[in-house]
Amino acid sequence: MIRILIADDHALIREGLTQLLAAQGDFEIVGAARNGREAVEMAARLEPDVVLMDLAMPELTGIGAIRQIKMRRAATVVVALTTFGEPDRVLAAFQAGADGFFMKDVEAEVLIAGLRSTASGGIPLSPSVAAQLLRKPKSVEVGVASLTSREADVLTLIAEGFKNKQIARQLGISEKTVKAHCGRLFQRIGVTDRTQAAVWATKHYPRDATA
Repeated sequence: MIRILIADDHALIREGLTQLLAAQGDFEIVGAARNGREAVEMAARLEPDVVLMDLAMPELTGIGAIRQIKMRRAATVVVALTTFGEPDRVLAAFQAGADGFFMKDVEAEVLIAGLRSTASGGIPLSPSVAAQLLRKPKSVEVGVASLTSREADVLTLIAEGFKNKQIARQLGISEKTVKAHCGRLFQRIGVTDRTQAAVWATKHYPRDATA
């Protein structure tokens, strides 16, 4: 069962999301917050698995609420939900600690599948947001063959949601070595963090490419 806290300042949206998600057999709606400060308080008290966070919130912005929730309990997955998907807003959400990002016009089945994927370390994204994250400087042209075998292993595990310590254990190397591989890998594929690397891998580096 995935325990979800919904945070949105519009009652109709809160109620609509509650009905939609509660109808799924594997979701439990533990609360619904009306503003950013209430979301932070409820997340701390209820300890949900996932917080679905509107970014345009009163009293405390969604960005501010995400940052505080992640500072208090890093294990809580926070998925941003908004009407506006400008690149700066997407980047700010991820910099604050968001684990995923959906536009409010996303299809219901895509949102549901994305929230389910968080249980296994997935990074849920609207297709339009994924496209933004995949944009790289034009000077960076990367092919699958440009990655070393070890970098390919690391990238595959990042895409599956593994953290550095878990990757080190899986590959039988030190965590320090994993970090070094990540640094070189990010530079090669033209990304700056694990979220972008995972999205890149999903589109350009399917698991069977390393088989």
